[in-house]
Amino acid sequence: MQHARKVAKVTFADLQGNPKTLAEYQGRLVLLNLWASWCPPCLREMPALAKLRSKLQGSSIQIVPLSIDEDPAAVTPFLAKHELKLDDSWIDSKKEIEKIMPANVVPATYIFDPNGNLVGFIRGYLDWDDPDIADYLLRFAAKYQTLAQSKAKQ
Repeated sequence: MQHARKVAKVTFADLQGNPKTLAEYQGRLVLLNLWASWCPPCLREMPALAKLRSKLQGSSIQIVPLSIDEDPAAVTPFLAKHELKLDDSWIDSKKEIEKIMPANVVPATYIFDPNGNLVGFIRGYLDWDDPDIADYLLRFAAKYQTLAQSKAKQ
């Protein structure tokens, strides 16, 4: 996570079909979590990720679930069936994420700095329930706040 990389501007959709972009979270550390309804590890990971989102609410970290299901109409029923409270999930049925990183492994989480640069990624399942993860992410986000404050003073 030491080399930030500018990424292509891509547009996703929310569950209602409205356009969504990472620029909406400018100034925040963003974890874009790719998932799909056909992915068993995603289903295992999603409840823990939802808990982490609640724990980090009010921080400078935004966790955005991004479904890469080809049929957008299948996403909402899937979330309801599994009682996943992710109604702010985005959809990428056209795999626009491929302009940033390959979407050949799910789950996958891409980490973007407050300027929208890709600074890291995790490919595959992660135990988001690990108590050290929230603290690590908060320290990581604080690093960017410190950098921004230093640049503002110059």
